[in-house]
Amino acid sequence: MKSEGRDDAAAQRRPAAAARSYRLAGQSVPAAPIAPGLHVVSTPIGNLGDVTLRALEVLAAADLVACEDTRVTHRLMERYAIATPLTPYHDHNAAAARPKLLARLAAGEAVALVSDAGTPLISDPGYRLVRAALAAGHAVIPVPGCSAVLAALAIAGVATDRFFFEGFLPAKPAARQARIAELAAIPATLVVFETGPRIAAALADLAAAFGDREAAVCRELTKLHEEVRRAGLATLARDYGAAARPRGEMVVVISGPREEPLAEAEIDARLRAALAGSSVKDAVSTVAGTTGVSRRDVYRRALALAKDHDQGHDDDSAD
Repeated sequence: MKSEGRDDAAAQRRPAAAARSYRLAGQSVPAAPIAPGLHVVSTPIGNLGDVTLRALEVLAAADLVACEDTRVTHRLMERYAIATPLTPYHDHNAAAARPKLLARLAAGEAVALVSDAGTPLISDPGYRLVRAALAAGHAVIPVPGCSAVLAALAIAGVATDRFFFEGFLPAKPAARQARIAELAAIPATLVVFETGPRIAAALADLAAAFGDREAAVCRELTKLHEEVRRAGLATLARDYGAAARPRGEMVVVISGPREEPLAEAEIDARLRAALAGSSVKDAVSTVAGTTGVSRRDVYRRALALAKDHDQGHDDDSAD
């Protein structure tokens, strides 16, 4: 898009003070001045009606809005008749765009930072800008609001007292499986992002490593076709594997491992049951996932069981 490549600091300047307003319920609302600095503004994750009044005021009063995709943010600005200039700030242009934004801050301006949806810095490049602004002595002001992570947690129906946000899992199967294995023993609810093309494979890998933990797949949150499926991981993996590829991005919320420690005898019993129908590797993944015991300890018990089994056969042969 042509606007993505131009020098926004030179091509776009702040409208006159009279234009610093937003429209709400058909009425024009003047935006009060805001302090200079970087304002980190949360925006809706789907339904534009979820924007906060404070976010509208800040977006209207700012001298510039830095956003991932000007086309996406323009829809929000148009909905509320906000005329503040937009400038792109994303993974591909951050190194070049950051000094220009810092220069605007150094000039005493107010810059609003937004992502395409939700709270900035969650799976986007904004943290580098925040760090640079802080290092330069500029104020960084939060304007909280929507978050897909918190929205999914609130409706998943699993424990929310502790959670670990992983972001997107690796796209390649081997890397994804290795990372999931590292996540298995984290003593908290797990939240991951996933895409439609990869959701079935990701759920299958999660089920193989975690066992049939309780989970929820939240798709198109706050949008017209919002969908939440709640079931065990194995059931979700089977259902998504058999269905047509879903559209959109998803938030997957997975319950944490069991907290109470298990005796070796119970671990051994679960291992024997798992080994009866799967390989050692798969059995270890299943038991580790369903018990919260580390893969290393489960693997050690699996080796001990195999050794005992082999010794038993040797003793029988000797007789």
